[in-house]
Amino acid sequence: MTILLSDPRVAAVPVLDSREPLVALDPSFGPARALVRRSVAVRLATAQTLLSGGLRLRVVEGHRSVADQQAIIERYSAEVVAAHPGASPAEHERLVSRFVSPVAVAPHVAGAAVDLTLVDAHGEEVDMGTPIDATPEQSDGKCWTAAPHLSPFARSHRRLMGTVLGWSGLVNYPTEWWHWSYGDRYWALVTGASTALYGPVDLPAAGVAA
Repeated sequence: MTILLSDPRVAAVPVLDSREPLVALDPSFGPARALVRRSVAVRLATAQTLLSGGLRLRVVEGHRSVADQQAIIERYSAEVVAAHPGASPAEHERLVSRFVSPVAVAPHVAGAAVDLTLVDAHGEEVDMGTPIDATPEQSDGKCWTAAPHLSPFARSHRRLMGTVLGWSGLVNYPTEWWHWSYGDRYWALVTGASTALYGPVDLPAAGVAA
């Protein structure tokens, strides 16, 4: 059974923040120069070395502010209300958490998560089945990492990306093929770690290292 970020077990995971700084990913991960915790950057670099044939990881987003996270929640909540008008408040929360995390446990707000894809030797995105950030409603569920009815190329690319990222210590949020994290509460629950390494952080408090 899929564990969603709204699951009380996620919020129950204690946080012992390592206070690692946020660092900017180097240009090999794309022009976004996303900010992530230092150990996340190290693991992404490891995953990058495992790819061949000109394929590379392209990270489009890392750390996200509380305000940005809340804005995404509000936008997607409106989409969920329109698509599921009869949903109860509890069901609404569950449906929203398939695509965007509650602020308190959000991996992006902790600097622990990235949204990423694969690009070829020419910098063109390969077939992953859906665009990054395609909602469950927009993609008819194909945003789920293990969704059926994908092209053989998309399935192969998702499997390859999952292999190199998983081997490097990151975990996937199974409703979003592009979302991978390390050190947050969701990662701790999935891997059986006793505590999360990173909690919510804002840029002024965290600082950014070179």
